[in-house]
Amino acid sequence: MDKWWRGAVIYEVYVRSFADGTGDGEGDLTGLRSKLPYLRELGIDAVWLTPFYPSPLADGGYDVADYRDVDPRFGSLADFDAMLADAHRLGMRVIVDIVPNHSSSAHPWFVEALASPPNSPARERYIFSDTTNDWESMFGGSAWERVPDGQYYLHLFDPGQPDFNWRNPEIRAEFESILRFWLDRGVDGFRIDVAHGMIKAVGLPSLGAPPEGGVRTVLPYYDQDEVHDVYRDWRKILDSYPGDRIAVAEAWVTPPTRLARYVVADELHQAFNFDFLEAPWSAPELRKTIDSCLAAAEAVGAPTTWVLSNHDTKRHVTRYGSLARARAGTLLMLALPGSAYLYQGEELGLPEVLDLPDEARQDPVFRRSGGADKGRDGCRVPIPWSGDTPPYGFSSTGAEWLPSPASWGPLTVAAQDGDPGSTLSMYRDALRLRRSDSMTGPLTWHDSAPMVLDFERRGGLRCVVNAGDEPVPLPPGYGDPVLASGPLADGSLPADTAVWLVAR
Repeated sequence: MDKWWRGAVIYEVYVRSFADGTGDGEGDLTGLRSKLPYLRELGIDAVWLTPFYPSPLADGGYDVADYRDVDPRFGSLADFDAMLADAHRLGMRVIVDIVPNHSSSAHPWFVEALASPPNSPARERYIFSDTTNDWESMFGGSAWERVPDGQYYLHLFDPGQPDFNWRNPEIRAEFESILRFWLDRGVDGFRIDVAHGMIKAVGLPSLGAPPEGGVRTVLPYYDQDEVHDVYRDWRKILDSYPGDRIAVAEAWVTPPTRLARYVVADELHQAFNFDFLEAPWSAPELRKTIDSCLAAAEAVGAPTTWVLSNHDTKRHVTRYGSLARARAGTLLMLALPGSAYLYQGEELGLPEVLDLPDEARQDPVFRRSGGADKGRDGCRVPIPWSGDTPPYGFSSTGAEWLPSPASWGPLTVAAQDGDPGSTLSMYRDALRLRRSDSMTGPLTWHDSAPMVLDFERRGGLRCVVNAGDEPVPLPPGYGDPVLASGPLADGSLPADTAVWLVAR
């Protein structure tokens, strides 16, 4: 029998924006626990939780001050244990975020490092230097921050996120202990933040002048070969626990053959397929991406892990340019072999919130770019549950840490529940059908017009996607569609629409 994770549908919960159980305007573990039946009804296999650890929130919790506790704003370890027990009782697994590339500047180890002299053991846990190079932060500006004694420390993200020195055995031992702490509590796996980072090239070489075209394909702080030594050790830990525990890599690595190195048999189980997420709404481009990703994963015996939206990217309703395309893209993704990740709210058809007031924005990208880059807050607005006005049942007091749009009333869970044409109903139907015998094994492509994607799974389900501007005929020999992303008419498939068919 296949491992559960090879075909799983996993739902990302951005904890701060999912459900507020205490009325303070921030989502928490109690709120999440109350909504687990909703997730079970949706039809997912597992939940991935973004960081809920103690943090100053310099970067939405990805600046961790204590890897073995729960931030009081989100609850307690007892709340976590109760939520985990309920999820397991409902038949869902729980994956938690692990953030190994960097800690918070409030972490006791970094506080100790700042209080210690250069070259001390405390500073060796991080990357300190007497000089800097031309490395830039992913959030804008230099990746180096000067401290009072004249040294600099590396932060590939915010200054509140100093990078660990993964060449120090103490760091490796600490994270192995952290993994065991959460595995002992019963978690089913980890999503690894910046999984392609951690190891930096020896000597911290400068980037130098950009190549012709301005796109660097090799970076001295990403995708270094030695990072795979870490994951071979982590895989041994995961395999030592019962219950098929897993790890998924957030690794922005290209080409797919390079990404596949993270999911060989003795390393990680999954790696997000960001090439698919970044592919434009174009049948040729999507097919090329699907083929290359499937081939790379198959070469190492791993499943492909598809994703269209997450907490770091613009929601695909907005990125694709319409809800119709987003719905069609979802049916395409869910018909493909492998595992799929959903981001909270995409099952409601939520768009990116583009008009947040500047004073409400909290993403360090916005701050460090001087407002030139609006950042990622627009995909992190709290989920609308019910009602006609903000915060749509997210909080019992009306508080919310990011303001919801006044236009979201028709998008709430309550408004869509029971409506067979709603996006929520489409997701529920798709996830139910995905579990059927009609969707098994590899895919086979059918000949089609250039703007059409047309493939069949070994179990008999056929997926046809019209990414063009004009209707196309449905293939003959099939009964009524089992699911469509939009209305069909006169035996044709309209533009920006997908359909699932089963042969008569």
